[in-house]
Amino acid sequence: MATRRPINPSRRTSGSGTATFSSPFHSRSRSSPYLSIALIILGALFVLGFLYRGQVYRAKIFQDQQRKPRCPFANSKAANRIEDCEADSILVSRTSDILVEDLEVKKKPYGDFSCTLEVERAIPILQKAYGDSMHKVLHVGPDTCSVVSRLLNEEDSEAFGVEPYDIEDADLTCRRLVHRGLVRVADIKFPLPYRAKSFSLVIVSDALDYLSPKYLNRTLPELARVSSDGLVVFTGYPRHQKAKAVDKAKYGRSAKLRSSTWWVRYFVQMSLEENEVVVKKFEQAAEKKSYTPNCQIFHLKSYN
Repeated sequence: MATRRPINPSRRTSGSGTATFSSPFHSRSRSSPYLSIALIILGALFVLGFLYRGQVYRAKIFQDQQRKPRCPFANSKAANRIEDCEADSILVSRTSDILVEDLEVKKKPYGDFSCTLEVERAIPILQKAYGDSMHKVLHVGPDTCSVVSRLLNEEDSEAFGVEPYDIEDADLTCRRLVHRGLVRVADIKFPLPYRAKSFSLVIVSDALDYLSPKYLNRTLPELARVSSDGLVVFTGYPRHQKAKAVDKAKYGRSAKLRSSTWWVRYFVQMSLEENEVVVKKFEQAAEKKSYTPNCQIFHLKSYN
């Protein structure tokens, strides 16, 4: 009786009775797609984790920088260095404010050019030049509400305004100033509703550019009459003539922008003297703050 040989486990019997061979390499090839997918998922998770960690690290550095004092000597005992650092910080801050204001002026389209905006930019320079004379100011000109609001934010400052034109489209802040009596709507072709020397300083912007010579002869002496320490005139340069082509329905006429030579002669004719002391102070302050005016600025003495 013949003995049977053991069946090789790697051999199987197919339905047809023939033996088939099952290789371990065949099972590995079937599992390889799953392995690839798993590796891709792990790689993606690794990349996401790396990016998230980087963001957290940068956020932490930013927070640490915010907590650190701006002055590198703030934690030291060098008092003089601290003062120097604080002074530098103030200088940088003020310079930044001026640069921002300059940028705002440059961003405004030529059609919206305004010397009233220039008044707001010049307020810090005017304060240096006029000192205590800025404690009670009257501004005359279009958009006077914006100038009055700015002046009211200054310490120990009283501010009033005269709006020569209609303010139907004025905002709520302007209407409140009118309601409080700080801003008046008045035709500057006629005498101003104030007593002589009611204000220490009178600032006029844009308004004179829209007056004919006839009414200019009336208005300018009135502005000088109600001031006690000086009159400041902001007027456009002739090169901005196209920029002043605004709606005649609002201003009554197109702007007439005159040269500095014309204005100087006119002031002499109206017996208004230039305040040379203030002019020098203004120029020095402007140089320190790197301020370049976009309008002509004249500093005049009040009538005695």
